[in-house]
Amino acid sequence: MNTRILALTGIHTDIGKTICSAVMVQALGCDYWKPIQAGELAHSDTLRVRELITRTDVCLHPEAHQFERAASPHAAARAENTVLALNDFTPPQTTRPLLIETAGGVCSPMTQQHTVADALAHFAVPTLLVVRHYLGSISHTLSAIEALKIRGVHLLGLLVNGEPEPDSEQFIIEYARVPILARIDELPHISRTSIHMQAQRLAHKLPPELRPWSHMHE
Repeated sequence: MNTRILALTGIHTDIGKTICSAVMVQALGCDYWKPIQAGELAHSDTLRVRELITRTDVCLHPEAHQFERAASPHAAARAENTVLALNDFTPPQTTRPLLIETAGGVCSPMTQQHTVADALAHFAVPTLLVVRHYLGSISHTLSAIEALKIRGVHLLGLLVNGEPEPDSEQFIIEYARVPILARIDELPHISRTSIHMQAQRLAHKLPPELRPWSHMHE
């Protein structure tokens, strides 16, 4: 298991992983890597994180693949006659802790034969699961947890993005026996200021499970 790398994945595609990544990079002082960008190349998630953080001491590593089509990675790659393999997503070398933002949700395709969860298991990357509450999110969360655990992924815990929902959270924690390690508030305005404020709050309450990825705690 690579204890220098932390993966951030989500219970589905549009769950706020990039905003959470910006907060984590700002709070922990770790490097950032999005292995694949499909669509919106002029407004990529890597560029978005760069726009939202104030740190200048971290490296945002270039994607392993960029595709023009906004689609799941396997479909975007096929549209450009590219065949993806798991080893295409070998994490970059860095002297700092590294945060990886995955594409899509836990069971979104990464290659023509593998999902995000398969890739996390292949590289033995400790993982934080981003959760957002909505009707149906309990099922999505428990399914994501099950998919990670059945593959032997080391799931550290949950990051709740947005408004808390105590009843849902209690059920998930008790049923899946997975802790909530961090929270990011609902942000009506996403800016460097709001990201910085969330990062400060997170850094002050950093649980032991996340400290190996904090450059400030080395």
